Amino acid sequence: MVILGRVLETGTVQRQAATRGNVVQFKSVGLRYGSGPEVLQDIAFTLPAGSFHFLTGLSGAGKSSLLRLMYLAQRPTRGRVLLFEKDTADLARSQMPALRRRIGVVFQEFRLLDHLSALDNVALPLRVAGVSETDVQRYVPELLTWVGLADQLHAKPHTLSGGQKQRVAIARAVIGRPDLLLADEPTGNVDDQMAMRLLYLFEELNKLGTTVVIATHNEALVTRFRHPRLIIDHGQVSQVAPL
Repeated sequence: MVILGRVLETGTVQRQAATRGNVVQFKSVGLRYGSGPEVLQDIAFTLPAGSFHFLTGLSGAGKSSLLRLMYLAQRPTRGRVLLFEKDTADLARSQMPALRRRIGVVFQEFRLLDHLSALDNVALPLRVAGVSETDVQRYVPELLTWVGLADQLHAKPHTLSGGQKQRVAIARAVIGRPDLLLADEPTGNVDDQMAMRLLYLFEELNKLGTTVVIATHNEALVTRFRHPRLIIDHGQVSQVAPL
């Protein structure tokens, strides 16, 4: 974990003061698409700063929809969603980019930029934040090496396997040490050994203060790592402590 510690503790990105209080709050939230029935109903929960939760439920239960509400890709049909203790309904459009920069997202479909190499995909959030190219070239290869992609730094996404794309997407999401990390099935395309390695990466990030939410079907990981769960069932969310 030494490389990861150097990458995440160096302060390569100018971050705000340590996040305190509640990072996510849902208050009587409902969500429907079009004129259909509500996908999520009366959702109410709070995620304190520095917490780590698994998000579980059957396929189609609404895990991805819940994450979309958290990273501001979707507005609730009713109720209130607060991020970093700010009501997202009250935010002006000009305030959204700064808030989104505090959130790292691992998408299930990767969303890598095809014309960029693995290194440049991961470096993108650092470059947007104005990090020096010296630091980019120092820290990005270290993190990609840690996730097993030392020989794929300059590979374009179309040449990578699904598991390799997944690891690039994860590295991109964590490189800037976000205040909130949301991951949608981040271990779905990797073998068990790499899945464990990636969970240790998320735990290390969490120890440094990042609030983490991981949507997963992998019961073995949930059981082994023993973090609280958010369980979606029939459109509603319950919070369960680890056994």
